[in-house]
Amino acid sequence: MTMEQSPYEFLTPPAAPTRGNVTVLVTDTLRTAIVTLSLKPGETLDKNAICERLGVSRFPVSEALSRLQTEGLVDIMPQRGSVVSLIRIADVLEYMLIRKSLEAEAVRVVAGSAHDELVDMLQHNIEYQRTAAAMEDQQGFHQRDIEFHDIIFSHMNFSKVRQVIDSTRSNLDRARRLILTPRRLEMSLGEHEQILAGIVAGDAAAAAAAMRTHVDRVMAELIDFARDNTQLFADGDSLAADPDYANFPFG
Repeated sequence: MTMEQSPYEFLTPPAAPTRGNVTVLVTDTLRTAIVTLSLKPGETLDKNAICERLGVSRFPVSEALSRLQTEGLVDIMPQRGSVVSLIRIADVLEYMLIRKSLEAEAVRVVAGSAHDELVDMLQHNIEYQRTAAAMEDQQGFHQRDIEFHDIIFSHMNFSKVRQVIDSTRSNLDRARRLILTPRRLEMSLGEHEQILAGIVAGDAAAAAAAMRTHVDRVMAELIDFARDNTQLFADGDSLAADPDYANFPFG
């Protein structure tokens, strides 16, 4: 007799969890699966199967789903169960506007005070991006992409700015992963190189303009993708019905 395979084989059971951190570990595991699209928008969640796969009781899974509901990643419907939240393009537009404003200003500040250590870190990161893009390694490139932006913010030592950026990350990263094609990897690499060129040259205006262009191009692709795949978005009907619904302040 063969055992039936779990539908959640991609979930990694927590290693030797303690009583106090089981919920945290389960929350982190499910969040990662949602953000990386292993659990897809609109997918129904089988709580019993998740418990069995992770080797935990129902309580930490229920608590984890409640926390993820607060983050906008899960919808819990009484008597009907839980599903992975559909992405709201309206939320993505706001998140990207926040990032565009903060990151353009951050790179402007950094370009005026960049030191050799920062430039070396960014150059090494770009090399890793180039390797990942050549291998069409979407996961590896995405991680290096996040690190590229984090290096810039770390140089500023503004913890509250980082907190604002981090608060938008889960839902935004989930949407961005939808367009991680080989073409987008190459385009993002080129856009990051332009940002770095402005920093190296000490040209704050050029670096900030390159960052705005980067965010604008990513957002334009997301809007195009959303219009072609409205079923993945909670406001897909509005997007399809109103050509002005996804207006974004480009430029």
